[in-house]
Amino acid sequence: MERTAPLAAIAAALRRERERMGISLAELARRAGIAKSTLSQLESGSGNPSVETLWAIAVVLDVPFSRLVDPVESPVRVIRAGEGLALASEHSPFTGTLLAACPPGARRDLHVITAEPGAAREAHAHIPGTTEHLLVTAGRWRAGPVGGEVELGVGDYARFPGDRPHTYQAVVAGCAAVLVMEYV
Repeated sequence: MERTAPLAAIAAALRRERERMGISLAELARRAGIAKSTLSQLESGSGNPSVETLWAIAVVLDVPFSRLVDPVESPVRVIRAGEGLALASEHSPFTGTLLAACPPGARRDLHVITAEPGAAREAHAHIPGTTEHLLVTAGRWRAGPVGGEVELGVGDYARFPGDRPHTYQAVVAGCAAVLVMEYV
């Protein structure tokens, strides 16, 4: 997939949301715990964002993750398997692809996530009121709030608070799931 267009959309969204909050690039970087140079590259469209970096920025900006990665498009949208902007974790064999952002007035995002056995994807708390819905489509996962993780197989569904630290971990090779992020 050609990454220039998605990176340009991410760059524009970062600038828009930062300016909406009225904070400097340096201040946003400081609050998100990332280097100013990293944020500068992302806002110029030349960076290579990780899922952790974009989540940290979204939390500081108090916006759903999707607001940073989902460009405005026509009402009909098809994303073929393997397409879409897949964002990798810096710390674990995990990727997430946003499939659908929530329209204005509604607050939910739809993702496809994949993982391989290895380190757990440790997710920080998202904005207050976030609930995560996970539907396993392949493999076995261990997921949920830290200390309350559950093991899930194909067809299993779990709902858990996303506004506190939580993890995702592949138990076997080839894990995939649908993740719905619900914001209130």
